Amino acid sequence: MALETEAKRMIAEFDFTKDDVNKAVREYLAEMEEGLEKQGTQLSQIPTYVTAVPNGTEKGTFLAVDLGGTNFRVCSVTLHGNHTFSLTQSKVAVPRALMETQVASELFGYLAQQIELFLKTHHEDHFAAHKGKPNSVPFFDLGFTFSFPVEQVGINKGRLVRWTKGFAIEEAIGKDVCGLLQKEIDALGLPVKVAALVNDTVGTLMARSYTSSGNETTLLGAIFGTGTNGAYVEKLENIKKMKMIDEQEGGSNYDRSTGMMIVNSEWGSFDNALKVLPDTPYDRDLDRESNNPGIQMFEKRVSGMFLGEILRRALLALHGHPDPKIAIFKDGTSADNDMTTTTTIDPNSNLFKQWGIDTSFLSIVEEDQSDHLRITKQILEKDLMVDSASTEDAVAVKMLVHAVGKRAARLAAVALGAVVIQSKRLETDGFADIGVDGSLIEYYPGFEEYIREAFREIDGIGEEGDKKIRIGLAKDGSGLGAALIALIAGGSEQ
Repeated sequence: MALETEAKRMIAEFDFTKDDVNKAVREYLAEMEEGLEKQGTQLSQIPTYVTAVPNGTEKGTFLAVDLGGTNFRVCSVTLHGNHTFSLTQSKVAVPRALMETQVASELFGYLAQQIELFLKTHHEDHFAAHKGKPNSVPFFDLGFTFSFPVEQVGINKGRLVRWTKGFAIEEAIGKDVCGLLQKEIDALGLPVKVAALVNDTVGTLMARSYTSSGNETTLLGAIFGTGTNGAYVEKLENIKKMKMIDEQEGGSNYDRSTGMMIVNSEWGSFDNALKVLPDTPYDRDLDRESNNPGIQMFEKRVSGMFLGEILRRALLALHGHPDPKIAIFKDGTSADNDMTTTTTIDPNSNLFKQWGIDTSFLSIVEEDQSDHLRITKQILEKDLMVDSASTEDAVAVKMLVHAVGKRAARLAAVALGAVVIQSKRLETDGFADIGVDGSLIEYYPGFEEYIREAFREIDGIGEEGDKKIRIGLAKDGSGLGAALIALIAGGSEQ
């Protein structure tokens, strides 16, 4: 029982109470407002220049490409106008040499060649007609999902801030990535116009709004997967920094008539100052040993990339407890189910390796309802090389897993709830629709219910407000969503 008592003490460190949630919502609302007023804030609140949201009646065929890392995907999306669509796609690995080339045109030329190959394969008649009589057929509007840090200054214009994910093409930094791609598309004489630069959260919002069965527009698109971020519909008049941005860019070209714009919040950096976010020893150690200490503090407590590492550090602390009666996975004998077992852990266990526990481990343990937590014991043996874990060990692991996962969901509710409150959609429309994507929200047991439990505790939402919030999966923001943004950006149907 000593181990269980210590585990209870540790899980209390992960408590994020009703008061904590409301305090965090108030801080989020303050940072939202600050981010709408000026540049360089913790919550970036980046204008996307997307000024309309689909309602499911849109029609046409559009292209989308996605450079998300080491793979490049080309899609053709046909919108049927009845909330449904058809999608054809191809995917190739980007050669490593092109990720590190000195000449940007080599990478973007390769991407344009993949678009050409896709058109030849899937739109042969359109491609041939254009080649025979250039400009005789309409150009395809293309949405470009580019999953690297960019400073977006127009619907189809954004300057690369820095490369990540193994790319290192110095020449491209500071350049407009849409312009670099369009130049290579034009060099090949393709009937394609890069109409929009796309963020995956904006794509998620668009995809949800198009496929949702109602005719109401979606408020918010959110990713809860390896990383986390959200984009939402904001009144143009509230984005006070647009005047300054327009002046800097010599007047940005976007449709002001709708009175709205989608804002990419970049909420992974919410409360980097740790005014309201929980901060356990395990969070602090993770941050200190990460490759970006001091930033993305919200993401480091919410997203799938980090939850396994938080758990690993908590288990490691419990394993290293000086009292052998309390320490977990220690050599020795322990009574278990009226039998005596010897629990050992291999010195090469992933418990002792940074990033050694994947978030899928948490999902399996969270869901385990087997007798004596048999499934948890099996995954402890498989993933952590723990031989003959006791039921007491497994119970402690499950308690900590639950604490880490539930805290992440309650933090997610802070960002979602704050956006809902600020939008006033519950009062004006009587509901708020949220599109979500990512492995946590889709597969982690109870994640949405933990979010809703927190919603019911938030001042301004409560029991009645929670019933008015719809949450639905929105798959393929970088395909369907990017095509929809290209439609709105192009302002025409094929």
